[in-house]
Amino acid sequence: MNQVFINKEPVELYKILKFEGLRASGAEAKAAIADGEVKLNGEFETQKRKQIVAGDVIEFEGESYQVQLEG
Repeated sequence: MNQVFINKEPVELYKILKFEGLRASGAEAKAAIADGEVKLNGEFETQKRKQIVAGDVIEFEGESYQVQLEG
């Protein structure tokens, strides 16, 4: 499982896809979420601005990413 580090929580879901380089822009990240391509903690998530906190697991394109708080 891949690790994603955030320096504050919560963080909006689309921003994680963008900042981790999984999508080139915020608009592309929002579209992927709206199209049902993203799972959050095992459930499909379509809220682009869903608040993500440490411990959440994001699944996208066959990869899993666990969110952790830096520091």
